[in-house]
Amino acid sequence: MIELATALALAVAIEGALYALFPTAMKRFMAQAMDQPDGVLRMAGLIAALIGVAAIWFLRH
Repeated sequence: MIELATALALAVAIEGALYALFPTAMKRFMAQAMDQPDGVLRMAGLIAALIGVAAIWFLRH
């Protein structure tokens, strides 16, 4: 459970750093995301999740 909380905190810290360092680029990115169909966002999220799970598996084994 501690590892999950640490991973979530790291994700929030990285996202916060991106908004702090590149606010204009992040606004542009979010505007582009709003223009995408739900299916495209769903597929991108699924691919990102699979890459993340694979990365964790490779790091742990």
